[in-house]
Amino acid sequence: MGDEVEHEEKSNRTGMSRSVESMLRVGARIRGLRLSHGLTQEELAHRSNLTKGFISQLERDLTSPSLESLLEILEALDTDIVRFFQGHEEGRIAFGPEDSRHAATYAEVSAFELMVPGTANRNMEPALVTMEAGESIYEDAHAGEEFGYVLEGKVQITYGERRAKAKRGEWFYFASERNHRVANPYKKRAKLLWVSTPPSF
Repeated sequence: MGDEVEHEEKSNRTGMSRSVESMLRVGARIRGLRLSHGLTQEELAHRSNLTKGFISQLERDLTSPSLESLLEILEALDTDIVRFFQGHEEGRIAFGPEDSRHAATYAEVSAFELMVPGTANRNMEPALVTMEAGESIYEDAHAGEEFGYVLEGKVQITYGERRAKAKRGEWFYFASERNHRVANPYKKRAKLLWVSTPPSF
C-alpha cells in the first residue's frame, strides 16, 4: 500500500514537473508575437528593458524568463499572461492581404510578410517572400522543416553543400538541420510562399 502511494506521488510530481517545463518553453510563442508586431529582437529588448542576447536565447528556449521578465515582455507585446498561456482561440480560418504583416526579421529582402496573425501558438508559419535580383535569405541550422512554393521567377536553394533551383510552379522542401540559403541570383524578381514548422521566422 505504501509503495503504491509513493509511486502515485512520484508520478504526480513527474507530471507536474513536465507541465511546468512545458509552460516555461515559451520561446516560439514569444518569437511569433514579436514578429506579428513587426519588431526586431533589439526593439523588443529595448521595450522590455532586457538585452537582445537574452531575447535571442529565450526565443530558442535556451533560457527561461523570470516572472518579472516575462511580464515585461508581454506588456511590450500588448498582451498579458492569461491570454498568453490560453493559447490561440478558435476563430477565423480564412485570411486575406489585409491580415499580412511585414516582418523586419529579414531586412535583406524586399518584402517578408507573415500571412497569418497570431502564429505564436500555432505549429507552422507561412510567409510571402519577395526577392529582387541579388537578394537572399540565409539561416543557420535549427530544428524544424521548411517548404517553399515559387509563385514568380526562380530561386536557388543551398542546403549544406547541396544546391538546387526551383522556378515558378515548382517547390522545395527540407529539414532545417543544416545551414540553408534561398537566393535570387537572377535578373528578374522572385516571389514565393515559404512555410516553416515550427514557427522560426
